[in-house]
Amino acid sequence: MRIGYARVSTQEQETRAQLDALTAAGVELIHEEKRSGASMRRPVLDKLLRNLKRGDTLVVYKLDRIARSLKHLLSIIDRLQDRGADFHSLTEHIDTNTPAGRLMLQMLGAFAEFEREMIRERTRSGMQAAKKRGVRLGRPRSLDPVQERQAVAQWRTGRYTLTALAHQYGCHLSSIKRAVYRADQVSQPRLID
Repeated sequence: MRIGYARVSTQEQETRAQLDALTAAGVELIHEEKRSGASMRRPVLDKLLRNLKRGDTLVVYKLDRIARSLKHLLSIIDRLQDRGADFHSLTEHIDTNTPAGRLMLQMLGAFAEFEREMIRERTRSGMQAAKKRGVRLGRPRSLDPVQERQAVAQWRTGRYTLTALAHQYGCHLSSIKRAVYRADQVSQPRLID
């Protein structure tokens, strides 16, 4: 039996293109999952791999839909081989029924992992360059400096809970906690050996 696996990273994304390609390739049963590829925990994929039988073929639209690293991909292929099942990727035209298909699978997986590492490296370099230029990375703070000082002053009176302050300032509880933490760090002198 040809069994398909379609995955997208977020709930907002759609698997329609993958489903159409899998159906056109004669896949009889398709499992869908909406979970980031970076996550190693994929309940739908895990259940699918446990239920494969000898002679089944796991079909995916593209390699990056099933694994995010060569190590992970090879682990999945090992699980398939243990069950007597094969693997087929439609986009990369890989079929593990043949020795050439198995070799191509490993080579493409290595190149895909290399590409992801290069993207990570460029991203880190870009972030470091931005920091040197004075760019503040991350989300903007919910509270401006004046609001932070006011919230901390109210907290220190002992008449307000962190939750009450979060409601008052219309922000998340964590924003108030971070403001108090930062204020405590500034008010405590740093010891130098």
